[in-house]
Amino acid sequence: MASPLSGAARWLALGDSYTVGEGVAAAERWPERVAERLRSGGAAWTPPRVLAATGWTTDELLAAMARERVWPVTQRFALVSLMVGVNDQYRGRDAAAFARSFGECLERAMALASDASARVLVVSIPDWGVTPFAAGRDREAIARDVDAFNAIERARVEGAGAHWCDVTALSRRHGSDPAFLAADGLHPGPAAYAAWAELLAPVAGTAMGGRAPTTL
Repeated sequence: MASPLSGAARWLALGDSYTVGEGVAAAERWPERVAERLRSGGAAWTPPRVLAATGWTTDELLAAMARERVWPVTQRFALVSLMVGVNDQYRGRDAAAFARSFGECLERAMALASDASARVLVVSIPDWGVTPFAAGRDREAIARDVDAFNAIERARVEGAGAHWCDVTALSRRHGSDPAFLAADGLHPGPAAYAAWAELLAPVAGTAMGGRAPTTL
């Protein structure tokens, strides 16, 4: 297999609606915004390969990786990002079952990054409970569940030596503001993804270089 370091850097972005950018143009979602920031800083990047869909749980992402022949490993990437788990939480999945399937997603991400955990960037689950979509639901319970799932993810990520980046605080800051939301009142809009990209870009650059994690 070709080295991920030859030529322009290659990025595989794994996830769900937050990675595919539900409700926004492809150029406005956070992977493309991060890649553009890094390119403007002189880094050579190919456009991110996005393997994500609205509604995917960890198990559905694992199935898609096999279906799209990303798994078993046939190619390596200089950077693999992973942002998944909100749909597991939304569907009321048991935390122990989530921990197992998320752990498998993380293991695959590391294998796809040439078994280099420092080339893996995991992004936290946003809190959708603060959005207009969640009106009439138990927002405090949603926040507790999101925090619990993020704690599971963060422990796995930091234990593996991968990069962790927390966008949950930003989602809580902006989630009730229509200026930061897509038209559905649930998903982030262009302004929100721009704010995420500002936070994520330096971490992605560190991960692309295979350097030790900087935890945010």
